[in-house]
Amino acid sequence: MKKTLTAALTTALVVGAASTTFAAANPFSDVPADHWAYDAVAQLADDGVIAGYGDGTYRGQNEITRYEMAQMVAKAMAKEDQVNAQQKAMIDRLAAEFSEELNNLGVRVSNLESRIDNVKWEGKLQYEYKRWKYDGADAETDHDLKFRLEPTATVNDHWKVKARLDAHWNPDSDQGKEDDTGKPDSNVKLKRAYAAGHYGITDINAGLIPYYSEQGVVFDGEFSGASVTVGADQTLSGTLLAGRAREIDGGATAPSNVQGVNITWMPTEEFTGAAEYYRASVGDEYNNIWGLGATYTFAKTASLNGGYWKNTTPDNSDTDRAWNVQLSYKGAEQENMHSFGLFVAYRRLGTAVAFAPTFDAIESGEKGWEVGGDYTFAKNVVGTLKYFNGRNIERDAKLDRFYGSLEYFF
Repeated sequence: MKKTLTAALTTALVVGAASTTFAAANPFSDVPADHWAYDAVAQLADDGVIAGYGDGTYRGQNEITRYEMAQMVAKAMAKEDQVNAQQKAMIDRLAAEFSEELNNLGVRVSNLESRIDNVKWEGKLQYEYKRWKYDGADAETDHDLKFRLEPTATVNDHWKVKARLDAHWNPDSDQGKEDDTGKPDSNVKLKRAYAAGHYGITDINAGLIPYYSEQGVVFDGEFSGASVTVGADQTLSGTLLAGRAREIDGGATAPSNVQGVNITWMPTEEFTGAAEYYRASVGDEYNNIWGLGATYTFAKTASLNGGYWKNTTPDNSDTDRAWNVQLSYKGAEQENMHSFGLFVAYRRLGTAVAFAPTFDAIESGEKGWEVGGDYTFAKNVVGTLKYFNGRNIERDAKLDRFYGSLEYFF
């Protein structure tokens, strides 16, 4: 981008205009006193924003490079404490436009984004396909086109407000994806809305919050409530959780009340161990679920994780326990084209323990093998394939399921 010095001066005029009431003497021989930009040129020169050329001329008709403009912006940024709110906003917009050049010039703009745009948006467009078949039955399929937006607003140095909005469409039927009542619904749904606080090694979430249990076996979804984590990123950390969740007791008209605690121990970068306990209302009684899990990373490219979970309230060995073992190699990174990952796992997900597990090809109430992989086709474009072969635990019926996904992140 090129512009003349006179045009650039018009844009940067706000820089020096507020620093003093009276125009300074003009040092440039080619800017006469009757020129429309005389006062602004003189003031900016006096403030050190512009310097002109060694022969004492300004050469306002010349084109300038982005780096020359960035130098003027850098000098303007040094005087931000002398301008009013409107002028500061103009400087911020200029700093945003020339941020790359400013960084190359060594000008610190680390806080620029938070000053310019208080709300950051992320999201994705995702297509998902599932096909499953029980022995002796016809195969069934499911299609889902999901559009997701995730805004994050900075409140101050300690607090942010975060949200998630999802909308679903069934490409097969060309209408909104069916809701819990079986009716098509293409409305945008508020999935998350919460305040996130950070104080030293303490993280606080309150509102409609996300929660991911150890290895995602018990729960991966949203709670209406609060969580507090003490010791975040430390060797030993603990999380307390209290709230309500509809996914815990899917057949209930009211959400389940849930309290929980998770203790995580990470003595080295390679090993992580965790213990967790949840007390959740299911039907007319409270259920008590505990679990142990561990993850070991070796060669920096592979990991092995596993765990065991038990619901001590019901006396039903088919539904009251779960376990998970998974071997993983690498993993697709959305910004790294051609990166990929592979995994193989055996899982058993009893329905009284695995209320809303994170897995795609295997669901609660099933056990068996799951294999899969993901691949980054281009920056922010990731494909995933997974295959499950096993049984429905309570029906003792054999089934297999194929899962495919294509995600476009932004």
